[in-house]
Amino acid sequence: MKKSVWLPALIAPVVVAGAVAAPALANAAATPVAGADPTAAAVIASIAGSSDAQYSAKLSQTSDLGLPELPTGSGGSSLEGDASDALGLLTASHTARVYVDGAAKQRVQVTEQLAEQDLVRNGDTVWTWDSEERTATKVTLPSRTAQAPGPGTTTPTDLAERAIDAITPTTAVSKPVATSVAGHDAWLLTLTPKSSDTLVGAVQIAVDQQTGLPLRASVTAAGKTDPAFQVGFTSLEYGAPAARLFDFTPPTGADVTTKDLSDVDPGARGHGAADDGGATVTGSGWDTVVTLPAGTTVQADLGSDASGLLDQLTTAVDGGRAVQTSLVSVYLTDDGRVLAGAVPVATLVAAAT
Repeated sequence: MKKSVWLPALIAPVVVAGAVAAPALANAAATPVAGADPTAAAVIASIAGSSDAQYSAKLSQTSDLGLPELPTGSGGSSLEGDASDALGLLTASHTARVYVDGAAKQRVQVTEQLAEQDLVRNGDTVWTWDSEERTATKVTLPSRTAQAPGPGTTTPTDLAERAIDAITPTTAVSKPVATSVAGHDAWLLTLTPKSSDTLVGAVQIAVDQQTGLPLRASVTAAGKTDPAFQVGFTSLEYGAPAARLFDFTPPTGADVTTKDLSDVDPGARGHGAADDGGATVTGSGWDTVVTLPAGTTVQADLGSDASGLLDQLTTAVDGGRAVQTSLVSVYLTDDGRVLAGAVPVATLVAAAT
């Protein structure tokens, strides 16, 4: 596990994936939806018009996944290094500065405890930087890539688009309700699973009435009222950020890695592609279960400290060990497979047999 990965951001999209799809949106116009009584389809379609937005913002992410508290003192149960950092990322609140100048220029800055992690995209070039580790990575994207690699944090746009791309008849979509986020008028949509087996109670997305920019997204566990995961803007100013923010040069002495993906065909990857790690998907919608085969999971890469953390987070169940958060369950089988989904552990155990 790397500290530059904002782990809660990996969980929420998994929860939202399989949530909701709306074939009726195909012909909706991507226009602002200010004014009274818009349809849910119009609000969702307006998001497409925000891809060229220019703004500077502060982003806040909170997570309350119901993970057990672990000791951090001395002794055999203490947590050190990346394992401790990973737990902190999962259980604590985080803030980030976000600068966006259209689809090809973005910068995300996460600052915590005198350390900074950055992702900077300028056209086909993406830099990541970890000031504490003094490591930088330069990635050259395929020329036709429309999206940057995961920036280490999830913006409301990321979360909303994953939800909307997956809308199916398994989900009820509410009528938009007027709200305000970071001083901007917005429409609030609530996506509610029709399944009684999922851990997810609802997904809410707030969309700027004038620009279509998603301003906040949250996921609430079934039977709860407060979000288990929420990411949203706390301040937002429209307008082009300073051009210098999208230029990055590694500091002297930094450990720099380069990855050239310019020859990769972005359209070549599809369902069942070779780079999917051999994952298989069962179920549908909110009840989807993803299975990774033995030998392809992070278990093989865990050091002794992270393995100890895994033992403390999980409990023994038939055929392996498992953990159930308020939104996601993960089941580690004795034969090395990993199953995950927004469903109870019992569902994963049944799917593994």
